[in-house]
Amino acid sequence: MALVLTFLGKGGIGRTTMAIAAARQLAAQGKRVLLLGQDSSPAWSLQVGISQGLEPRLEPQALAPNLQVMQLQTAALLEKVWEELKKQEAQYLRTPFFKAVYGQELGLLPGMDHSLALNAIREYDASSQYDVIIYDGDGNQSTLRMLGAPEIFSWYMRRFRQVFAESDLGKTLSPFLQPIAASVLNVSWTGGDVFNQPAANQATNLLDQGRAAIANPSRVAAYLVTSAKPEAIATAKYLWGSAQQVGLTVGGVLVNSVAVNSVAGEPSGAIGTEFEPLKISLVPGKIAEDWQPLMQSLPDFSQASQAPQPIRIDVAERKVYLFLPGFDKKQVKLTQYGPEVTVEAGDQRRNIFLPPELRGRQVTGAKFHEGYLIVSL
Repeated sequence: MALVLTFLGKGGIGRTTMAIAAARQLAAQGKRVLLLGQDSSPAWSLQVGISQGLEPRLEPQALAPNLQVMQLQTAALLEKVWEELKKQEAQYLRTPFFKAVYGQELGLLPGMDHSLALNAIREYDASSQYDVIIYDGDGNQSTLRMLGAPEIFSWYMRRFRQVFAESDLGKTLSPFLQPIAASVLNVSWTGGDVFNQPAANQATNLLDQGRAAIANPSRVAAYLVTSAKPEAIATAKYLWGSAQQVGLTVGGVLVNSVAVNSVAGEPSGAIGTEFEPLKISLVPGKIAEDWQPLMQSLPDFSQASQAPQPIRIDVAERKVYLFLPGFDKKQVKLTQYGPEVTVEAGDQRRNIFLPPELRGRQVTGAKFHEGYLIVSL
């Protein structure tokens, strides 16, 4: 299993430069590194250092010892995924109907870029060929929604499965599902639950694996990139809080070309306190093709687990601790319409899946304390 790193921050702040420097640093340490770029334009390959451009193919290309790079080509990824889908369909259906549709015919719909990128990261991680995968994406809410997809989709499956099973429609159709499915499917139907069949279980397992990876900072972590400009700091803080809503740990802050206090060696201005308790690393600008100063200034990315975790549940105290830096109580909405607690902060919404001991309990109170939203049940 690889460590997946990504970088968040305002556009034009130097996220790609940080991603390349991190990839070079980790490769120089002997790690097997894959650098993935969401930007498919020639500009990205020029930044990476391949003047003739990367070949438009689905296989990574060597850039340096231990370092491979790849631009994510959405159209090519879609064709590959479609062929895999047709194989799955042939495995489960007696008379597949997707076989008459070819991947080369498919157009790209909004949102496909990030969904296919997430699947590509999953596949490269599962290949065990890499120790570190660095994803150079949009670095904004789109990246966070992509990484939060396993959590969100698992909620949809979990919630609608419960609603369907308890509905009159579900109870009425249940006795008829097994004989109908037996005439359509290649595999045996194990019961009346449409959500408890091989294909559904396989999807659930993949989502559970994705959720576990995002929640583990030793597996997936993000780093903020900012400068001393107020708008860059505000954006980074907003993305820091939003990352917590998808369960993503932010391991530290990379400050691009910021003034340094010559006595204490610490960032000047507000940066020194805006991101407490995160570790701040001052990163100099790159001169020509000399990456060494940047590489030497980067933090130890394996220490991301020391940063505050997005969520902690204390069963004995019957409390949920949500780390929401950058937000105050006026910007957070707490509701409990169903069996789970929903927290809305910024433009992200999170449903908290409570452990069995607390499931079904009603919220009795909530307060902010030192960056944490503490929910009592």
